Amino acid sequence: MTKFNLFAWWANSRATANASMVFVVVLFGVTILASAGNLLFPEGSLLHVSTYTITLLGKYLCFALLALSVDVIWGYCGILSLGHGAFFALGGYGMGMYLMRQIGDRGVYGNPLLPDFMVFLNWQDLPWFWLGMDNFLFAMAMALLVPGLLAFVFGWFAFRSRVTGVYLSIMTQALTFALMLAFFRNEMGFGGNNGLTDFKDLLGFDLQADSTRVCLFIITATVLAGAYFSSRYIMNSRFGRVLLSIRDGESRTRFLGYRTEYYKVWLFVYSALLAAVAGILYVPQVGIINPGEFQPLKSIEVVVWVAVGGRGTLYGAIVGALLVNYAKTRFTAIFPDGWAFMLGALFVYVTIFLPQGLVGWVSNRLQRAKAKAEVA
Repeated sequence: MTKFNLFAWWANSRATANASMVFVVVLFGVTILASAGNLLFPEGSLLHVSTYTITLLGKYLCFALLALSVDVIWGYCGILSLGHGAFFALGGYGMGMYLMRQIGDRGVYGNPLLPDFMVFLNWQDLPWFWLGMDNFLFAMAMALLVPGLLAFVFGWFAFRSRVTGVYLSIMTQALTFALMLAFFRNEMGFGGNNGLTDFKDLLGFDLQADSTRVCLFIITATVLAGAYFSSRYIMNSRFGRVLLSIRDGESRTRFLGYRTEYYKVWLFVYSALLAAVAGILYVPQVGIINPGEFQPLKSIEVVVWVAVGGRGTLYGAIVGALLVNYAKTRFTAIFPDGWAFMLGALFVYVTIFLPQGLVGWVSNRLQRAKAKAEVA
């Protein structure tokens, strides 16, 4: 490695470390202040943060984790997945099944074994795939195993067949669309179009209590930070450098002797697990999971978040998810019919004028300002 390359690597590593530190400080700073505002200050106080706001922030962080999972696979390996909403929803259904089993005889029909929708549909026995879902550890293992196994099987066949580009994107979109159609069916045993809802408690803690909402919010922020650092570690490792070479020239990387399909399958599974964890954390905070989460449009929105923030940066995907979802919350209340057009226009604008996203644009402006200051 030449002296110039060493200097460039050192400068890039230092810039990445500084950005990571800023990200962590801001993330936990906002988390602590918002949590304290909810628990320590009474309603009516200027410093009080409502439980609704805590829940909304927790939902945003779940979406940020989902965006991070897409940036890992798209930004660093060049695989544009339009089906990560499927892994998110499968993880959410795993948590939802556990929460439904915790309701017991407190449901509308008072059946201690069957969820209300099964009683309504005249089911007599609990389906086999619901067995054991009343155990938290088993349910969480299934919530990770199912999307992870699906990602492995899909990736194994797709990447070994060397399916790339738009064809792979269409296949991932078809996957989530097929799952959406399946989960809409009542006979599947997942609540049909109504999904799973009316949750009561999690590990014995009331889901409607302010303290529980704050704890879920803090846990989500902590998991997001952990996922960010684990992803950053992977991308800065030798494994990550191989992924970048696959993104920039897969045929050359394969010519050097690397089994590129193995790297892509591994990363695809890792990315799917991150999306599943986001779904697991999302359900108890929002209080519902239904087949609508499988909609291909949901997965496309995630790609927009990553593009707006800046793909290939990790923290850019998080920033994009937070900004776009905040804008969605604000503008859907003002222009409910126009948000889809605004989102499409935003994606087109970013693609043409900000190819590196908002984070890349800010970084370039700072570098230019620094260069001018050094010259002066």
